[in-house]
Amino acid sequence: MDWLDWARAVFALLATLALIAGVAYGARRLGMLQPRAPGERRLRIVESLMLDPRRRLLVVRWDEREHLILLSPGSDIVVSEAAAKTETPS
Repeated sequence: MDWLDWARAVFALLATLALIAGVAYGARRLGMLQPRAPGERRLRIVESLMLDPRRRLLVVRWDEREHLILLSPGSDIVVSEAAAKTETPS
């Protein structure tokens, strides 16, 4: 390998690193890399109730909203939506 091949390899490495840095910078500017506190989740199942062997009701909390969802083999239906009740510390 002569010096031109080495220069080409170094330039390719620098160009690749610049592209990675540019994508990371763009993702951060667009809010795609929002840090979350450990253990903080936006979505959780509050309660589950089996109606019969094929159907189930779920209460799903998403941010500050609760959704009542009916799951069945044929389709899934959002039965109700409401603002989530705030939990009072006891």
